[in-house]
Amino acid sequence: MKKTLGLVLLAFVATLLIRTVLFTPAAIETEEAVSFEVDAQQVAQHLSAAVQFATVSPPPPQLRDRPVFDQFLAWARSTYPELHQLPITVVGEHSLLLEWTGKNPQLKPIMLAAHYDVVPVVPGTQQRWTHPPFAGTIADGFVWGRGALDDKSGVIVMMEAATLLLKQGFEPQRTVYFAFDHDEEIGGNEGAAAITELLKSQGIQLAWSLDEGSFILNNMYPGMTLPVASINVGEKGYLSLDLTANGDSGHSSMPTTDASIYLLAAAIERLRAQPLPGGLEGVALQTMDTIARYSSFGQRLLFANRWLFQGLIEDELSKSGPTNAQLRTTTAPTLLQAGIKDNVLPGTATATVNFRLHSRDTLEGVIEQVKAIIDDERITVTRRAEGSLPSRVSSAEGEGFAHIAKVSRQLFGPLIVVPGITGGGTNSSHYEKIADDAYRINLLKLGPEDIAGFHGTNEKISVANLAQGTAAYAQLITLGAGE
Repeated sequence: MKKTLGLVLLAFVATLLIRTVLFTPAAIETEEAVSFEVDAQQVAQHLSAAVQFATVSPPPPQLRDRPVFDQFLAWARSTYPELHQLPITVVGEHSLLLEWTGKNPQLKPIMLAAHYDVVPVVPGTQQRWTHPPFAGTIADGFVWGRGALDDKSGVIVMMEAATLLLKQGFEPQRTVYFAFDHDEEIGGNEGAAAITELLKSQGIQLAWSLDEGSFILNNMYPGMTLPVASINVGEKGYLSLDLTANGDSGHSSMPTTDASIYLLAAAIERLRAQPLPGGLEGVALQTMDTIARYSSFGQRLLFANRWLFQGLIEDELSKSGPTNAQLRTTTAPTLLQAGIKDNVLPGTATATVNFRLHSRDTLEGVIEQVKAIIDDERITVTRRAEGSLPSRVSSAEGEGFAHIAKVSRQLFGPLIVVPGITGGGTNSSHYEKIADDAYRINLLKLGPEDIAGFHGTNEKISVANLAQGTAAYAQLITLGAGE
């Protein structure tokens, strides 16, 4: 019996090892490097100037500072006069749609998109910034300030790239549209949505569009020595719910265990302790399976034998914010409201919880799951706004994907290309309605130290990155529109 068990164990271990050895990556594709003469300091100075316009999209019902948006557009006209010789349509007062007409009208157009509005700086955090958030300081090889990453850098490198090609006399075969939106941070309903409807009314169907959503990711995956170009082919849905606790009110000198804030805190804790069900599948599985093939032996062992280690893999991925978001609909409390005075127990307390929906979930399904997890009749759950379902998934075999992948290799060297899903919302949720495929990536290289700046403190981007990004977009326009 012992001999039989030993042979079975040996065969089992051998099976695991053989599957691991066979779990090999494809050969790294390489491309001949291309270069453009980019004035890095000029690009940095232009982004610095752009950051100094506080084009903040405040949460509704607050109104944006319209004169500042007017000033930004005036600055863009004077800074990029060649680009502004193209036919331009102003949409929703402050969004721009530029048309670089191609020589072959039989070819479907393409579109590059970015937004220049930014989120507010959280009150009270200004002193934590190394440099003032709207000073556009250039220091230590970086441009600092709100919008340096999200997404004025995208606007600037696209304008720089187009200007560079215009000065060189480049003539596209297919029409290239540029969409520069002013209200992406609050949904893009005046900008991107209106641009979409305008092009739709003209019978325009894009071959593909490219907007923000990911980056060339450096040192973002454990065990990975190569950068990863995550060309995102879709994005998650969006839902915000208000949880309102109705509890005892009265004097703070006589608190009860049924105080509304206690009830609300308990409900939030239950949501934290019981994340919505998840699993590694679809695009996320394709992404992680590809990356694992280039990783350490231990990671290859796990992914080569998912039939055995699927649960362990998902448990480990759930421990990291970025990878956990690939597995499930995420849960994030974002707003709290309660009380009118420090010695009064509030009768009600409300928390807003934001959910980013995985493709397996629906809006109504998430609401029902939340109610079941909280399981407290003293907590009412109401939808804060309409919400949105996850986007459709664009093709990772499409022409646009191939062009973006090739340019990534040409400008950033050897790297791994994977499809991905954007966790946040982008204007591609609008543009995909008029595009065969909608892709989401900024052709800029970022590492873990950069990511914290998104909607946070000390947002910045390196001058070298801006120069490389300008060259990347110039090459993408050349490749994508020069056929």
